[in-house]
Amino acid sequence: MADTVDMSKGLPSHPERATLEGKNKFLGFWFFLGGETIMFATFFGTFLALRNGTGDGPASTDIFTLPLVFIMTMILLTSSMTSVFAMFAMKKNKFKQMMAWMWATVILGAVFLGLEIYEFQHYVHDYDFGFTTSAFSSAFYTLVGLHGAHVLFGLGWITILLVRYAKSGITLTNAPKFYVASLYWHFIDVVWVFIFTVVYLMGVGGY
Repeated sequence: MADTVDMSKGLPSHPERATLEGKNKFLGFWFFLGGETIMFATFFGTFLALRNGTGDGPASTDIFTLPLVFIMTMILLTSSMTSVFAMFAMKKNKFKQMMAWMWATVILGAVFLGLEIYEFQHYVHDYDFGFTTSAFSSAFYTLVGLHGAHVLFGLGWITILLVRYAKSGITLTNAPKFYVASLYWHFIDVVWVFIFTVVYLMGVGGY
């Protein structure tokens, strides 16, 4: 069924997919996510294979504590919710609301990344748990650090969009870009839920 057009606002009901370019961006993004999913699955498998290879270093039960990681999880999930609100505002052609919610997403993501850096420093300084301490530490920092790198990339991506289109309003050109960036952010959140479960919950439980 073709998109309906709101003539009073001059935008389709789904501006992110109203043009061929927008549809191509959307389709190409799903191919991209397929590759990202395979990559993360490989790193998860590697972590599960090496998590007991602690050598003379600390084990997960020695260093992991849930309060900080739980706070990080809630912050990242909240950022996903603000991203959803931004997309609702975009579809209603409420530009200022969309920008405000997207900036909230960026701020929450930055707080999450700051806490993750603090967590790494805490492990290194207090437990001598560095990247080369053991097979377990290498797998841990690689997996969680890879996710952190994706968070950093997502923050840069969204920030560039916010700065570039700060005064342009919602158009058929930028709507697909904001929408795809929002989908990417949701993907990052989903990956973190798996990390929280596989790395931290199972680690604290000694599984």
